Amino acid sequence: MVLEKKTLDQLKISPGERIRLSEHDPAWLPEHVRKLPAEARKSLGKQLLKSSVEGLASAQDLLYADDRWSLLVVFQAMDAAGKDSTIKHVMSGVNPQGCSVTSFKQPSSEDLNHNFLWRTWKAVPARGQIGIFNRSHYEEVLVVKVHPELLAAQRIPDVKVNKAFWQSRYDDINEFESHLARNGTKILKFFLNVSKDEQRRRFLDRIDDPKKHWKFSQADLAERQLWDKYQAAYQEAIAATSTDAAPWYVIPADRKWAMRAVVADIISTTIQGMDLHYPVLTSADEDHLKAAKTSLSAEGS
Repeated sequence: MVLEKKTLDQLKISPGERIRLSEHDPAWLPEHVRKLPAEARKSLGKQLLKSSVEGLASAQDLLYADDRWSLLVVFQAMDAAGKDSTIKHVMSGVNPQGCSVTSFKQPSSEDLNHNFLWRTWKAVPARGQIGIFNRSHYEEVLVVKVHPELLAAQRIPDVKVNKAFWQSRYDDINEFESHLARNGTKILKFFLNVSKDEQRRRFLDRIDDPKKHWKFSQADLAERQLWDKYQAAYQEAIAATSTDAAPWYVIPADRKWAMRAVVADIISTTIQGMDLHYPVLTSADEDHLKAAKTSLSAEGS
């Protein structure tokens, strides 16, 4: 681990902790980093990212060989917070055969014919694998909470959209994640906390750069007008679903280089801290290896 545990714990939401996102600085840096000149900060961030990516790559091999555990990493954020680029940079050293990325967009008609967790179940990583969720089942207590009219398409019998309804969804999510954890899936959840001013700057950058026009949608502006409602929905969802088995981290996202470095360090540290071992050969396996070596060596003589 490159960052100290106490530093990372500042970003981790404890079970039952009530949070106010306004009290979490989107431009936060560890104190020892904040004291450095700007260029030195970026250089340190890049070194940390490189070290963590290398550590994650080697740990992935062990995760696959051990074949008992899996890792699920969930990313949630407001638009333009940097989910895609963070996934790209942090997972750059991972073997694609052992990693899957699922982007959860609007539910399909098939999805809507099932319960709200159905499409999530299908994307859960197998043993030995890393699964990345770019948005996730949390859309059902975020976007849907801000736009409750979306519930009509789910055709839930006798539904009453009130506080108890949303609490039942939080309970369903906690039970789902608890089940995964008991069966060997390690879960990390990241909220990339971008400020409203930084989001505005990134939107303008997308508008000014022809190569980024495809990233911008008029719907982005409409959703931006609902900023306060989304912040409230995130605060409640994070507080209700950060557990020992599936903790939330609120990651400062105004500095992309720092965001990527911190996320990479948390993932690398977590996977390296799992009880992973290379398979132990039986005496029969060792005899087979010796016989195979003898046979292959004889071919070259």
